[in-house]
Amino acid sequence: MMKDSIKAVIFDLDGLLIDSEMIYYQIEVDFLSRYGHSITMEEYSHNNSGKTLVKNVTYMVEHYNLPISVEDGLAFVMAREKEYFNQGVPLKPGAEELLQFLKENGCKIIMASSSTRERAEGVLTRNHIIQYFDDMVFGPEIKNGKPHPEIFLKASEKAGELPQNCLVLEDSEAGIQAAYSAGIPVIGIPDMKVPDEKYQAMATALLPSLSDVIPYIK
Repeated sequence: MMKDSIKAVIFDLDGLLIDSEMIYYQIEVDFLSRYGHSITMEEYSHNNSGKTLVKNVTYMVEHYNLPISVEDGLAFVMAREKEYFNQGVPLKPGAEELLQFLKENGCKIIMASSSTRERAEGVLTRNHIIQYFDDMVFGPEIKNGKPHPEIFLKASEKAGELPQNCLVLEDSEAGIQAAYSAGIPVIGIPDMKVPDEKYQAMATALLPSLSDVIPYIK
């Protein structure tokens, strides 16, 4: 059994459900090295983790004063993303067990990702977990990316539940802030970076991995 107040659980994708943040860091390393620049993992996790590709490419083109358009940069990054993702992206430990537990307990399961539908559904299908999801919200459906609450408000709408009856699982500071602003309880499960104290205060809990969520919500 799980807590009665939780009617729907909303999952982020990158860095939370799938182990993809290292891939995105490597893509940015590949991209910037073409123009003689480098980026540390700390810089990536602070500035770009949890944000959309468009936001990140825009940031890199402007911050490093690159001699290309955002569109050209995006074309390179998306092509490299496809190469990496075709090689397979593993699930985070405890992901499938948690999805199974939620399904068995009659909880609605929603995906809320800045990703595109094609990319997200592809990785969920390859990892054999797409059948657990009742609905999904993707980056192109929303006007305002995280830390704006829009994506999570839309997810609770799709679940047919009030925000306070949902639970968000997030790895990034932007995601934690977005859920908090939406009035939805959020559990932070850090990936590349432990959130600063300001964001920790917004979270209901901070857990080491998805494997720790079941004992917490029981």
